[in-house]
Amino acid sequence: MKPSDIVKARLMDAQDVQRTITRLAREVIESWDPDSGIAIVGLHRRGVYLASRLQALIRDLEGVEVPTGTLDVTMYRDDFRKRPRMAQMRTTDIPFDVGNQHLVLVDDVLYTGRTVRAAMDAVTDLGRPSRIQFLTLIDRGHYELPIRADMVGRVVPTISREEVRVQFREVDDRDGVWLVERGED
Repeated sequence: MKPSDIVKARLMDAQDVQRTITRLAREVIESWDPDSGIAIVGLHRRGVYLASRLQALIRDLEGVEVPTGTLDVTMYRDDFRKRPRMAQMRTTDIPFDVGNQHLVLVDDVLYTGRTVRAAMDAVTDLGRPSRIQFLTLIDRGHYELPIRADMVGRVVPTISREEVRVQFREVDDRDGVWLVERGED
């Protein structure tokens, strides 16, 4: 979280996060045809950690190693040139053919839908998946595009000046989800 953030509420503690990710892993398992395969693609930044956890849980629950990749959508965003500061570029690493693949795109928070649209553009530049689904830990609404998540951990209605901050122990040293009001930066 940023030092200027005003925490309004803790929405999920570490146990809630783990329980929700486990449920989402079960939803992924239920959504795919084992004969056709499935792959998970985490969107940078925190979607990558969520995707990794989903992969591990599916391996533990089903004994199946689901191919997993990471995707940076920075160059595909429709607001790329309008952003006040240059976005940090990250690596896209999808070590499998996306053609005719059932893909599950994974991100931590769904807000306007623009990141998901950018992810679909990026993935289809690599091939033509047979199916694309979207999974998010938090859906906060405020859609600007006709995009919805197929699998949702929790719906958290917010107002425009609020943000949802997801923290994962892999990068933040703890798991949790907070509702914050943006402070002055």
